[in-house]
Amino acid sequence: MKFFIDTADISEIRELAAAGIVDGVTTNPSLIAKTGRTIEDVIKEICQIIGGPVSAEVTAIDVDGMIAEAERLASIANNVAVKVPATWDGFSACRALSTRGLKVNVTLCFSANQALLAAKAGATFISPFVGRLDDLGLDGVEVIREIRKIYDNDKSFNTEILASSIRTPLHVKQAALAGADIATVPPGVLRNLAKHPLTEQGLASFLADWDKAGQAIL
Repeated sequence: MKFFIDTADISEIRELAAAGIVDGVTTNPSLIAKTGRTIEDVIKEICQIIGGPVSAEVTAIDVDGMIAEAERLASIANNVAVKVPATWDGFSACRALSTRGLKVNVTLCFSANQALLAAKAGATFISPFVGRLDDLGLDGVEVIREIRKIYDNDKSFNTEILASSIRTPLHVKQAALAGADIATVPPGVLRNLAKHPLTEQGLASFLADWDKAGQAIL
């Protein structure tokens, strides 16, 4: 499974990208607004750091407006993936944009039916919101399983499942087991994937024994 990081914080992106495990970045209007910078400047800088897909979201809600904004965003860099909502207008915009060769991320997906429409419209990515479904007492990971089965049943679909609204390391594991192609996670969640108390205890024990041995490798 590929990892995207869900942030517009340039310092976080630089730090995590240096580890070599970041395959892309997702942003949204809320994350961009927190930077206090223009969306063009933020996306351009992120695309200079990350070679993989960088999602930038339109704010228009009508087909023509989405297409115009998407083309503007896509002109910032070759690796921009434009985000459109999982609405009827969004699917129409997705079809028009994907036909023109643009990468499209259909976001705010909450059902397998929406994911089916996105794939039919030629989406590059579909973003089911796991955490927000869980917030309503529903099973967000089950939606990923349903989407995976639908996509596997039709070999003409090339849409990748991008598990979104990931809140915990458990969400990441569950999304991977459910067949998600990608998980987009906040920086803190990505870092927490490496943590385990037994690893920390074992390391402390090894270092204590090594210190008693009075040796040095260098």
